[in-house]
Amino acid sequence: MNCQGLRKKYPGQEQYALGPDEEGVSIQAERGELLALLGPSGCGKTTTLGIMGGFVEADQGRVEIEGRDVTGLKPYKRPTNTVFQGYALFPHMNVESNVGFGLKMDGISKKERQGRVDRVLSLVGLEGYNKRKVSELSGGQAQRAALARAMAKEPALLLLDEPLGALDLKLRRQMQEELVRLKERSGTTFVHVTHDQEEACAIADRVAVMEDGRIVQVDTPEELFRAPASRYVAEFINAGTVISGENARRGDMIEVRGPDIAVTGAASRASNGSSTFAAVLVPKMLDIRPADRAGEGEAGTDEVTATISHVVFNGSNHQVHATVSEETDLRIDLGQREYARFQEDGLEPGKPAIVSWHRSDVIMVADERA
Repeated sequence: MNCQGLRKKYPGQEQYALGPDEEGVSIQAERGELLALLGPSGCGKTTTLGIMGGFVEADQGRVEIEGRDVTGLKPYKRPTNTVFQGYALFPHMNVESNVGFGLKMDGISKKERQGRVDRVLSLVGLEGYNKRKVSELSGGQAQRAALARAMAKEPALLLLDEPLGALDLKLRRQMQEELVRLKERSGTTFVHVTHDQEEACAIADRVAVMEDGRIVQVDTPEELFRAPASRYVAEFINAGTVISGENARRGDMIEVRGPDIAVTGAASRASNGSSTFAAVLVPKMLDIRPADRAGEGEAGTDEVTATISHVVFNGSNHQVHATVSEETDLRIDLGQREYARFQEDGLEPGKPAIVSWHRSDVIMVADERA
């Protein structure tokens, strides 16, 4: 899939909802890739998906799928299918009839139709559910049935518009795993729209982060966290505590000096060329120890005194919140062993502590707000 120079302005709007810059928005997805469009409400991700699927007409730009220009084609003439947050299953039909409905409308023979239905139901983990009524399906099963229906026509491109948004947390995580397995087994290209950074990073091969109708970074989930292109990206994906302030060069390093904390690190690959930087302190890279052990850090580390405000257990680790001032709250992620040491050191909410980090673990990002 290849989109070039997409722009869209809706009636009554002064600004373009998508592609406010003259060059518009361009994005590609490789065959068999799962690409996530990530951003807040109103950033243009659903408009982008709609243009890919033919539900929204672009004012400018072109869409190619498997090398074929489909820009002017209606949705039903494109080699695409779309799954929305609502399952849109026909309540009076059983699972088999729902999944095979599009094939029947296309005049596919009953024998071939049955073979395709059985295959996609197996792919989505609903083998043997052919005769089940829609009313007998759980939320996760209904969403898998909707996926099976979309895949039955063997689209070159499957478009997913926040399909997991209506599911509870447990089902959502199960379906995230299902989507990854489905993509790997089917070889279909997926474009998945979401505002949930955890979901995007859990399922996608690459993530396109959007802001105000623009794509501001496209990278693997790992690279997004390792080298966010800007302060906006770092804050949106919740990479860590962002520190802004005056910048100073220290040889090959950059120092960001805020009102209550100074952080030194090297500029990330993504933000090289920027004139002003903010620093990101990644929670899992921070260490915490009692306040009477100031200055014990190894060479290349910096530290600050903070007061522990509270501790949150998220099911896999403990996140300690430590307040430097009203403006700066640091998050420190501790695994089981680290948290046991935290308790042995007598640390708890209300007590002062030293928070330290190695300069090589600091992420410097372009500060577009400076």
